[in-house]
Amino acid sequence: MSISDLLKFGGKRSDQSAGGADAATARGPETIVASKALPKFIAALSSTEAPVLVDFGPVIGSNVAFFGESLGCKLHIEDLAADLERHTRAGTREALPEALTKRFPQADASVDGILCWDIFDFLDKAAAQSLAREVVRVVRPGGAVMGFFCSSAVAHAPFTKFEIVNDTSLRHRPHAGGGGAKVVLQNRDIIRMFEGLTVAESFLLKSNTREILFRKRA
Repeated sequence: MSISDLLKFGGKRSDQSAGGADAATARGPETIVASKALPKFIAALSSTEAPVLVDFGPVIGSNVAFFGESLGCKLHIEDLAADLERHTRAGTREALPEALTKRFPQADASVDGILCWDIFDFLDKAAAQSLAREVVRVVRPGGAVMGFFCSSAVAHAPFTKFEIVNDTSLRHRPHAGGGGAKVVLQNRDIIRMFEGLTVAESFLLKSNTREILFRKRA
């Protein structure tokens, strides 16, 4: 059973770093990529006092510090790649859709923002639909959700840690686990899957990744 870590920080950061262009810079085994959606996500939550965030990635100290300093947020860590890896190793992937419906302890409409990263790329249709329903359930009116979606299928890809470099850049680092196939979700399927949310911003990067910012109507 996964552990949800609750981390609380005070004080918003007054200085925010400048971003770069839509480009990637190699850095050994890591890659730094400019994000179009991240600054929009931060701006969407900046007017909320002590917003509640859920992060579908692993604990990354610099991300915890960034959101604590910039938003003064309460951050729940829910490492779904680790969940997916456990089900894959146990041969219980077919149980994942039902498991996801019971995965999150957050109450209805209790979360201001969710960082999905690219987890939906690794899920089959049933699991993706279950997770999307949970996302819609826990986000409160006015909340924001950020997700990355591949535009070309990959037979096998590693899991990725997305480490925030500044307000507009992310460092991609390897995440533990075997990874898996990445599937393509069409725009119409994504919109249908996240029924209850609206697409506020959508960007197709040069890397062929679609970054989407969803909002829930207030």
